[in-house]
Amino acid sequence: MPFTLTMPKLSPTMEEGTIAKWRKKEGDFVKVGEVILEIATDKATVEHAALDAGYLRKIIIKEGESAIVNQPIGIFTEKKDESIEGYKPEGAAPKAAAPAAAKPAETAAPAAAAAAPVTGGLAQPAFAPEPPLKNYEFPTAQSGYIAASPLAKKLAKEKGIDLATVKGSGPGHRVVSSDLDLGQPDLPVTFGRQERPEVAPGTFEEEKLSPMRKVIAQRLQAAKTFIPHFYVTMEVRAEKLLDAREQLKHLGHRVSVNDFVVRASALALRQHPEVNSGFNSVNQTLIRFKTIDISIAVALPDGLITPIVRHADFKNLGEISAEIKHLAQKAKDHKLAQEEYTGGSFTISNLGMYGVSDFVGIINPPQAALLAVGAIEDRAVVEDHHVVPGKVLRLTLSGDHRVIDGAVGAQFLLTVKKFLENPASLLM
Repeated sequence: MPFTLTMPKLSPTMEEGTIAKWRKKEGDFVKVGEVILEIATDKATVEHAALDAGYLRKIIIKEGESAIVNQPIGIFTEKKDESIEGYKPEGAAPKAAAPAAAKPAETAAPAAAAAAPVTGGLAQPAFAPEPPLKNYEFPTAQSGYIAASPLAKKLAKEKGIDLATVKGSGPGHRVVSSDLDLGQPDLPVTFGRQERPEVAPGTFEEEKLSPMRKVIAQRLQAAKTFIPHFYVTMEVRAEKLLDAREQLKHLGHRVSVNDFVVRASALALRQHPEVNSGFNSVNQTLIRFKTIDISIAVALPDGLITPIVRHADFKNLGEISAEIKHLAQKAKDHKLAQEEYTGGSFTISNLGMYGVSDFVGIINPPQAALLAVGAIEDRAVVEDHHVVPGKVLRLTLSGDHRVIDGAVGAQFLLTVKKFLENPASLLM
């Protein structure tokens, strides 16, 4: 008897998945518990095992294609030679394609109807790329004879100057030798004029969003649109922090600046529980998290994921460092378990390793705050009324003003600053 394999729901936020790889081909027998295929979800690429034994008779959704949750992706039979002719797969219907844009004559409406108020709420305006230009001529492109004196031509050839870039001051705008001094020295004239590219200006190609990137786009667009963000930035003197890291390194303990920041943030959240909060937009209620679970932003080729250090305030610096390394590697291998990335009460995003001085992050709902960490930079600082060399780290807190006030955010950053400028307190 034929039966249908449908797209499973592999994470709480998953609405659709992409078939990354079929481990079986049509006609193969699949045992219970045997991996059939790999599915790219909004969080990771997950192996999916068979719940029932049978023969894979037809692959409906091929590799690289997407399907919504519970949409049929394959047909199985209990017996090898059993016919599937006339069998209709069971499951959710695929998403209907967006209707094609109507012609202007078909969409004409009375002026009164056009003035009707819009009641559908906020909607993103239609942004689409302009079509590539046709028959475009570069305004600087010149060809054919250029009027110039024999001396100007000789000197231009010796100096490697393109006469097309020189404005002539002689009779009939003829280029003379004195005009060559007015050429632009920053132009790559020694290489001559480059050939015109065959690709028309504005040429582009489009690619589909990966499941992860699609969810990131939806969530962050909603977060930036509806969450009233505010930002607080503070500078931290980092000389003692770097000294502490070097001392630990000499003792065989390799920890990063980010590990110190996570430990300091966890202890600061204990003192400022208002920051360890969130907002339930469904019930319009405040969320007061009972545990401090810090999400660490990890960049992947196809998006961003935030594995979580649970009970971060109860872990020492070494435990935090080891756990972050372990979670980051699992994230890059697309091997994170659901409980390792679901939830979290506070997020830390660090771009310091890329040389970024400071930045502002978008809050990850339903959390109410995110800490953006920049690079430690050499700066001139004032000490005892004297300007001296120093090392400065900039931290920026993004806060949800429905939950956190600016003063509370500033107090939280002051506490983080106190811990980082006194790193011995983070080793206790």
